[in-house]
Amino acid sequence: MKRRQRLAAIVAGAATAVAAALSAGFLLSPNAGAQEDVSAQAQALWTNPNTGAARWVNQNPNDWRAGMIRDRIAETPAGTWFTQYNPTGGIAAQVAAVVDGAAADGAAPIMVVYGIPNRDCGGHSGGGAPDHNAYRGWIDQIANEIDGPAYIVIEPDVLAQDCHNATERAQINASLSYAAQKLNAASPEAKVYLDAGNSAWLTAAEAGRRLQAAGIQYADGFSLNVSNYRTTDEATAYANQIRGIVGSGKTAVIDTSRNGNGPLNPPNPNDWCDPPGRAIGKFPTTATGVSGIDAYLWVKLPGEADGCAGSAGQFIPDLAYQLANNAGSGWPGQVEPTDPVTSPTGGPTSDNPTTGGPGETDCTVHIDVVSDWGTGWQGKVSMTADQAVNGWTVSWTWPGSQAVTSSWNTQLTTSGKTVTAKDVGWNATVAAGQTKELFGFVASGAAADMDVPC
Repeated sequence: MKRRQRLAAIVAGAATAVAAALSAGFLLSPNAGAQEDVSAQAQALWTNPNTGAARWVNQNPNDWRAGMIRDRIAETPAGTWFTQYNPTGGIAAQVAAVVDGAAADGAAPIMVVYGIPNRDCGGHSGGGAPDHNAYRGWIDQIANEIDGPAYIVIEPDVLAQDCHNATERAQINASLSYAAQKLNAASPEAKVYLDAGNSAWLTAAEAGRRLQAAGIQYADGFSLNVSNYRTTDEATAYANQIRGIVGSGKTAVIDTSRNGNGPLNPPNPNDWCDPPGRAIGKFPTTATGVSGIDAYLWVKLPGEADGCAGSAGQFIPDLAYQLANNAGSGWPGQVEPTDPVTSPTGGPTSDNPTTGGPGETDCTVHIDVVSDWGTGWQGKVSMTADQAVNGWTVSWTWPGSQAVTSSWNTQLTTSGKTVTAKDVGWNATVAAGQTKELFGFVASGAAADMDVPC
């Protein structure tokens, strides 16, 4: 059932849609980037609060690793993988939970379709539909539920693998072409990408040839580096080589979930499977500022094993912590000074119930510019707490003609040039000594990097 046919129910009962999505394990909350056309408003991306990382943090709030995993992984938008041919409740219900959540919040999920027969050549992530006719019926059910914006990655690694004979390859190509057509036709706002492996696997010429055989003409483009560790610069150069073969009208998305330190060097047989010393990479965004690259996405979920540190897809807190911690104190970008503010000099103040006494200011708040495309920009608001905060309200007055056009992870209101933002419950706490991103937004006007009252 298309989302438009469910719209009245969503509008009339958003809480019901939220509850249904939670029960299915796919309710997401958005973060944002911007489309390649930088004159367009940024596209919000969703964060799934029911990932392995999020569940572990909720179950282990006092663990010494929880803060790092929460702030850098659990609260970052990443892919929702559809891997089961016949899951409990059916595949349509799983997809509908994501689409309905997006309809309620106006954001785009990152969706990974992963169910081709003989998936992963029977390796760590083996499985999939029983045959190609069944697979195409499975794709039909997914496509029937998609309506609205989405970033859809089709079958990671399958094109790059070489375990198939000529007959099997022909069946795979036909199924990939079918999936690209059906999913792209499902919604004009959906973007569909055939996966092409990574820059250390196939030559660009071979990747381009395989994409053409698999129906790249029916997709928006191709995805690279899914579940791998090649640097973003290397993947970008590789993408441009492939685009020279398949056509410059086809664009790419790059998985940056674990490529912050690049691949293991020198490489060894474990360089693709939970290698040590790796780090999370660029924060997901659809405002890459790079021609031909639609988005940096977290397609693989950091902390979920490749099959060596644990079974494929198993969340391992030590692995997640290492990936997050190895990114360094500056992740995901420049860290602004956060000198304590002891007495606000004017303007609205927060009503945070901190552990300090009445009237005390025990935190500092800063607006950072994440990306700027001239006519608009993406910002994030972070708080550094000297003492624990449980519930926050942040308010500021714009210095010029700026105006918020969309926001996420906050209840935000505007009165003239004054903006007031409140927590949404799950993000209400900031631990003593912690610097935490509270929420994000997209605004028009000149970008403003500024301290605000706390």
